[in-house]
Amino acid sequence: MTSESERFWNHDSYAIVGHQAKRAFPRVTYAGMKRRGMHVFAVDPESPEIEGDPAYREFEDLPRPVDAAILELPKDETAEWVAKAADAGIREIWIHQMTDTPEALAEAKRRGLHTITGHCAVMYTLDGLSLHSPHRVIWKLIGKY
Repeated sequence: MTSESERFWNHDSYAIVGHQAKRAFPRVTYAGMKRRGMHVFAVDPESPEIEGDPAYREFEDLPRPVDAAILELPKDETAEWVAKAADAGIREIWIHQMTDTPEALAEAKRRGLHTITGHCAVMYTLDGLSLHSPHRVIWKLIGKY
């Protein structure tokens, strides 16, 4: 049976949000999604490009609307970006493990967003053997994948 976390990756387009000036941009997630042929846009409020691709300052700057967003930001920015996602019409968000806050989760609930949290997105975006493979295997074994 397909888990809720696995279903998240069935959308047509995604924005991955990071803030490189404060924390490394989630390049592994971004590159993994691109390798899998996903339509993914980088959103970073201060960087003009990520991995040679244009980066956009806000969701409104994207060349087209996206179906879902992955938030891999400094914890103190997560609630703000949850609200921005909702304002942009994004209904599905993934808050990277250990970056959620009570305020971010409350905002997502208040806005009616479908939210996944507590998981590392890289487990779902990288195929094959990697440093994240053991993490994926363990989560599958304990039924949390």
